[in-house]
Amino acid sequence: MTTAGLLSGIRVLDLSRILAGPWASQTLADLGADVVKLEQRQGGDDTRHWGPPFVEASSDSTAERTAAYFLSCNRGKRSLAVDFTDADDLALVQKLAAKADVMIENFRVGGLQKFRLDYPRLSAINPSLIYCSITGFGQTGPDAAQAGYDAMIQARGGLMSITGEAGGEPVKVGVAVADLMTGMYAATSICAALYRRAVSGEGEYIDLALLDVQAAMLANQAMNYLVGNQIATPQGSAHPNIVPYQVFQASDAPLMLAVGNDSQFRKCCALLGAEALADDRRFTSNAGRVEHRQMLIPAMQSLFHLQPRAHWLNAFSAAGVPAGPVQSIDEVMADKQLLARQMFGETQIGDTGYRQLRSPIKLNRHAIDDQRGAPTLDQHRQQIVQDWLSD
Repeated sequence: MTTAGLLSGIRVLDLSRILAGPWASQTLADLGADVVKLEQRQGGDDTRHWGPPFVEASSDSTAERTAAYFLSCNRGKRSLAVDFTDADDLALVQKLAAKADVMIENFRVGGLQKFRLDYPRLSAINPSLIYCSITGFGQTGPDAAQAGYDAMIQARGGLMSITGEAGGEPVKVGVAVADLMTGMYAATSICAALYRRAVSGEGEYIDLALLDVQAAMLANQAMNYLVGNQIATPQGSAHPNIVPYQVFQASDAPLMLAVGNDSQFRKCCALLGAEALADDRRFTSNAGRVEHRQMLIPAMQSLFHLQPRAHWLNAFSAAGVPAGPVQSIDEVMADKQLLARQMFGETQIGDTGYRQLRSPIKLNRHAIDDQRGAPTLDQHRQQIVQDWLSD
């Protein structure tokens, strides 16, 4: 395996803050790109302060404190602190933009024009630049000027209307999935644009909106409405189109059962000692099980109560029926499969070490550069100026 990442040699100027943009640029850094994170001179990225918990950059009592939130989405980057109202700082940013292969920003629509960092101006001096704008509502439309945060987007984009227990209050997902998925769409689009640029030499402008992404993420729920006029409602852990596909309570703990076809259902019934359910014509097909779920699920639940979770998981695993434990975060961090896949590593910020998640991307020929931690504020100013502007 070579130590050079797939994006080795690609320069990314990251003007984004919070999560969606930083998640995209972190993915590019993992893939080998040189990501320069521009931050406000006073305080840096907001997420540096979104704690506790915090990590102290050193044992010095005046050391910078960095929130775990920031560490989660800024590994592998170099930090440069600037003030756009300072003429020298702004000139430096403009010079860096002229040298960049990729620029990511999440300012409000038109917010970079007064700094001469908008796409029309930059593409005129750097025609091969790939410029990615991430906003709440996109560059066009009646709400383009509005700010957008993940929780509000989950609400407006329909996700909260289908999340939670039946009859309960609207609930957001436990992590900022609209931001995270927008970041992944951004990284995917940027990589595609880099491929096209290698062929044509042309740059690209990418316009990503959190609301657009959230609507796209509705996936089968959206198509259930567009095709069948079915308006989804919260069903807890249950699935609108597949049954049985939900959490069941064993005698001691919950488990998630994910039966995806009729063969798996028959095996499941055999393990439960309920062959009669598999032979019942109401339940022999998935369509029938969806229609009659109110009769099937209670019958199955009464049987799950008879044995502890480990019994069921061992039996299902041996039979090839998909099922798994409902784990807490600490249990996930100790999961033997994740440990075997080396999904956790040790790194540091300043001279303080901490554990971090690693990239889920596994490549055979090119190393993933996910061992570096997040930077302290303005840590790499001299290096960046030397590396980017010396030629």
